[in-house]
Amino acid sequence: MVNFEKFKLDNGLTVIVHRDRLTPMVAMNIIYKVGSRDENPEKTGFAHLFEHLMFGGSVNIPKYDEPLQKAGGENNAFTNADFTNYYLTIPKNNLETAFWLESDRMLSLAFTERSLEVQRQVVIEEFKQNYLNQPYGDVYLLLKPLVYKKHPYRWNTIGKDISHIEHATMDDVKAFYKKYYNPNNAILSVAGDVTVAQIKELSKKWFGEIEVGEKLIHKYPKEPRQTKAKEEVVERYVPQNAIYMVWHMAARNEPGFYTIDLISDILSNGNSSRLYQNLVKGKKLFSELHAFVSGDLDQGLFIVSGKLMMGVDRKMAERAIWDELSKLKSTLIEIEELEKVKNKIEANLIFSSLSVLNKAMQLGYYEMLGDAGSWGEEAYKYSRIDREEIRNTAAQLFRKEGLNTLFYKALNS
Repeated sequence: MVNFEKFKLDNGLTVIVHRDRLTPMVAMNIIYKVGSRDENPEKTGFAHLFEHLMFGGSVNIPKYDEPLQKAGGENNAFTNADFTNYYLTIPKNNLETAFWLESDRMLSLAFTERSLEVQRQVVIEEFKQNYLNQPYGDVYLLLKPLVYKKHPYRWNTIGKDISHIEHATMDDVKAFYKKYYNPNNAILSVAGDVTVAQIKELSKKWFGEIEVGEKLIHKYPKEPRQTKAKEEVVERYVPQNAIYMVWHMAARNEPGFYTIDLISDILSNGNSSRLYQNLVKGKKLFSELHAFVSGDLDQGLFIVSGKLMMGVDRKMAERAIWDELSKLKSTLIEIEELEKVKNKIEANLIFSSLSVLNKAMQLGYYEMLGDAGSWGEEAYKYSRIDREEIRNTAAQLFRKEGLNTLFYKALNS
């Protein structure tokens, strides 16, 4: 259990503080509750574009990275469908520099045509290089609209179409910033050798006078229950045929999430997992085969993805996967196998609480889920899952009519 204290500024900014006396570094994490699901379907990719724009200079600081590096700090950021996350580490003696930097770009970005054009080109190049010109790079550009028909998860974080970023105007980006980059839509978490009084003083000094933004309601169209299997086959110049089998699953905060996540580990966590032992090492149908969950805040995806060995028939490979899934649906897992998977999860949770940066990030993330303290309950939520629950959940999850299949046919095979 990681101890922390929490307070909220008058403008709505939630602040979480964890004291770790064992490190000279302090980690700061800011979550803005805006992801690709918040975008206009005709103007996608904006959440990710802003991840880049936030480093293009703010009203009082022309270059974000320069003063941070001089203070001995490092930083990065990422965007997903649900939120945008900015994080940094800095020596504790220079902590106020971090508050100065982060508050200034929350206060006001220095919007210039040059900055917009530079970051636009960076994102366009990223779109081309990582999603259009890389083997299997367009997998989620294809999968998302196949699987989702109503929910805004139906486009990828990079955007639905490259033209949306190409045509983004200054008015567009200013409106997006004004709506979402506000203290009442953010969570600030700090971990390191700091006190609550110190962080409260710095938070009020640097963030306290930033005006509150509009009250946002994060509610999205619910995806209807799938009643018919769907598939798409594409031909690409890729090294091997590849298959992606996808089902809708519980949202991150729904009770069934933990059981389904555990199922993914039974199938595909390490070289002793079922898919590796039986279909990669044993039958040699795949060169690699994975099962994982998307972990989205709304109802997400359970994905089985595999690269077929040369000459392996698609139907044979698909049947072999179904056979493994059917075992989970019909037969109780052995107690020893279940305990081994649970122990791995518990070990990973313990390891994740060692890094000061990870503690800041996780406290912010779980606060966004509803309560930072729930991070300490994760091990228990996995440990209480029994064999019958796994079998019953697998039976509900792996419905043939709920399957979405994407198949890459390698043109050079």
